[in-house]
Amino acid sequence: MDQAQTSPSPPLNVLVVDDELNIRKALAACLEAEGHHVALAGSEAEAMLASERRSFDLAFIDLFLGKSSGIDLIPRLLAQAPWMKVVVITAFASVETAVESMKRGAADYLTKPFTPSQVALVIHKLVEIKALEQRVASLEDVVGQSSPAADLQSNSPAMQRAIMLARQVAESDATVLIRGESGTGKSVIARAIHSWSARADKPFAVIACPSLSAELLESELFGHVKGAFTGALRDNPGRIAASEGGTLFLDEIGELPPRLQPKLLRFLQDREFERVGDHVTRQANLRVLAATNSDLLQAVTQGRFREDLLYRLNVITIELPPLRERPDDIAALADQMLSYFARQNRKPQLRFSGPALQVLRNFRWPGNVRELRNVIERAAILCRTETIEPEHLLLGPSDSLAVPRLGDPVPLAEVEELHIRGVLSTTPSIEKAAEILGMDTVTLWRRRKKFGI
Repeated sequence: MDQAQTSPSPPLNVLVVDDELNIRKALAACLEAEGHHVALAGSEAEAMLASERRSFDLAFIDLFLGKSSGIDLIPRLLAQAPWMKVVVITAFASVETAVESMKRGAADYLTKPFTPSQVALVIHKLVEIKALEQRVASLEDVVGQSSPAADLQSNSPAMQRAIMLARQVAESDATVLIRGESGTGKSVIARAIHSWSARADKPFAVIACPSLSAELLESELFGHVKGAFTGALRDNPGRIAASEGGTLFLDEIGELPPRLQPKLLRFLQDREFERVGDHVTRQANLRVLAATNSDLLQAVTQGRFREDLLYRLNVITIELPPLRERPDDIAALADQMLSYFARQNRKPQLRFSGPALQVLRNFRWPGNVRELRNVIERAAILCRTETIEPEHLLLGPSDSLAVPRLGDPVPLAEVEELHIRGVLSTTPSIEKAAEILGMDTVTLWRRRKKFGI
């Protein structure tokens, strides 16, 4: 197939491993002519060193590397970068070597001598495979969320300004800090920025900073090597390496443990990092978005957050207004959510009565859009008619819907939410509430986020 028949592939980071200098140079010239970024290695040791210092999308590996075997190199490289695609190149092609290469993790096979058009065709095919894998991962993520699609249409001037700014900054690689109360849609805006950017076909990774201990968060973010700590049974590349070329979203960045803040600052400045238990400095090309519902300036004054890190994060700030300041959006959001949950519960005729919509519009929504979602999902489950009335809406202690008793035919999550709300309202701190509920503060944080508390 002629090279001109394939559409241009996006720029890739490519590692070429061959013990013949002329082959390395020829293949590099071919790849660079297509706009790819190429690193060369003449041996297994050089290949491993290059992989430790830089993240690659694709590797061409010679089957025979002097006294070493290219087949043995494949699993070693994939252990460091599971997302990498490997193409074996050789002048001694056979069915046996092809099968063994595939068993070790190779994605394709190229026989010497090869032409530029053959190389371009292999890359085009692997790029399509990677794009398909990314689409599958995105679909799994959407299905896993089990949430109605986000609607970025708004009648609120403040929200319109936020959406317009998000579209503008999406075209750049600038670090963005998204501010807003819990439940206002910070993660939705972050995903939108990624989808509008040139990195849209690359990974979008999310780390909730309060959800892990400092030790686990460091490992999740930067990765670790086998044996770095108790339980580290294998290498973990970390979210930064796994997000190569894409976007990393740090949710609730104000909760980032102090000892990790200088490491994140260094990464934002130099795009360099080390895995836990390792001294090899690595580089990564990705964009960082962060979100917070706390006052980071106050956290700086109190010594809980580094001032220089705040300046690095705060290149562009997007402020999301709370739902109570967007009353004209409530009816449209509610209708969209009801349509989704009505289908989920096989009640396609469900609709709001006029009084019910007025109740929704007048409520203060301390939990913002997330709380609205929970209220409507609950109403869709509990309503026994085709019309949702005010009595089907659980909106707080003044609501007319009776609090369910043990054994009532209601979802377990509803009882759990009411109990957590009750305990939180009567305890002086999160720590005390977690102690009474018999869970750690991280688990309680997850429950509060789930229920929009």
